[in-house]
Amino acid sequence: MHYVILGAAESGVGAALLAQAKGHTVFVSDRGAIQPRYQQKLSQAGIPFEENQHTLEQVLKADEVVKSPGIPEKAPVIQALRAQGTPIISEIELAGRYTQAKCICITGTNGKTTTTLLTYHLLKEAGLNVGLAGNVGYSLAEQVMDDAHDYYVVELSSFQLDDTYEFQPWVSVLLNITPDHLDRYGYSLESYAQAKLRITQSQDSEQYFIYNADDENIQRYFPAALRPVIQLPFSLHRRPDFQLAGYYTREDCLCTNLVPGMGLDGEEVSVASSPLIGQHNRQNMLAAVLCARIAGLTAEQIEAGLGTFRNADHRLQPVGEIGGVKFINDSKATNVEAAWYALDGIRQPIIWIAGGTDKGNDYSSLIPLAASRVKALVCLGVNNEKLKTSFGEVVPHVEETQSVVTAVRRAAALAAPGDVVLLSPACASFDLFRNYEDRGGSSRRP
Repeated sequence: MHYVILGAAESGVGAALLAQAKGHTVFVSDRGAIQPRYQQKLSQAGIPFEENQHTLEQVLKADEVVKSPGIPEKAPVIQALRAQGTPIISEIELAGRYTQAKCICITGTNGKTTTTLLTYHLLKEAGLNVGLAGNVGYSLAEQVMDDAHDYYVVELSSFQLDDTYEFQPWVSVLLNITPDHLDRYGYSLESYAQAKLRITQSQDSEQYFIYNADDENIQRYFPAALRPVIQLPFSLHRRPDFQLAGYYTREDCLCTNLVPGMGLDGEEVSVASSPLIGQHNRQNMLAAVLCARIAGLTAEQIEAGLGTFRNADHRLQPVGEIGGVKFINDSKATNVEAAWYALDGIRQPIIWIAGGTDKGNDYSSLIPLAASRVKALVCLGVNNEKLKTSFGEVVPHVEETQSVVTAVRRAAALAAPGDVVLLSPACASFDLFRNYEDRGGSSRRP
């Protein structure tokens, strides 16, 4: 079979290497420049490639195409392939054909990276032979070439799920569904939700679906996607309307029951040693702990792993304390929902740094939290008028800057001992910065 791989970053190069290793011919095409390290991988494998263009004549020769998740359906090259009837799949779909490992796959609008990293950490610390892959930055396809792991924990975006058809997770996790990336889905929340729910489409009665019973959009759209899968809903509270697999019995203690509704007593797991902050991270921990329990970990193993976990940078990350003022970097909060979780999870008075490129944001859900918890707002963006209009009436002090260094210094000056300076932008980062990592890293410079 002849494969054409569209996109030559982590997932595309991994797919190219796997396809070649399985005896197929491969051609790689990238509309932009290919990073030197990926060029080197392709050259060493003897895989032909092109950059800064898609030569349609070459692309249309494919028997099957593996598409980078970043390429939208409306791209001319995709439209040409669709018109010809060429099958288009994702790297994840290709990888799934060549592994017998048990894949724990995690998606959701917010929290999926933290949940993926925590699940991987718990399994690895318990001694399981586990790989980490997907949207966290590691190609599943490239790892499947050696297939050296018994388990993979895979973070999946809706874009990666769009082109999956027969990929079958052992455990699928859906954390939440809130409006994001709607431009890719015809500005339809239902279409976006159905993309997320593709994670369950090929599961059967021997596989597991862990989902957040507190999320209204999951409740609204899941019944249409109902499959004969073992359902394990979780909630922050014990709920009479659900037979829950996981819930909190106290602020720092959760209960898991992998056979909900059977009258069995659940097993309690203490999360007191976890460094994670906020209500959304309590949900993330529930999902990760349920994954770990399915994989056979004991409460003692899970508690030990929770205590040694360190989250990825830029996700409610404590970065220091000066004069009794704590500084938290939540630059990954690039939408309103993520910022809501941050504001809701911090109990101390907040000096809030927010702003960036507005994606049509509706800040109304943040106003009650801002009114009760935010002492001052420092707006950081090219155009801050919407932030100032939204919060000017409820936050005692609002000012703006286009320098993150100045923003941090002003926030520190406005803070008193016991306060928290929180960078949680609620916006995309590409007006003043390359991406959220650049924005979060800049905030730590003196």
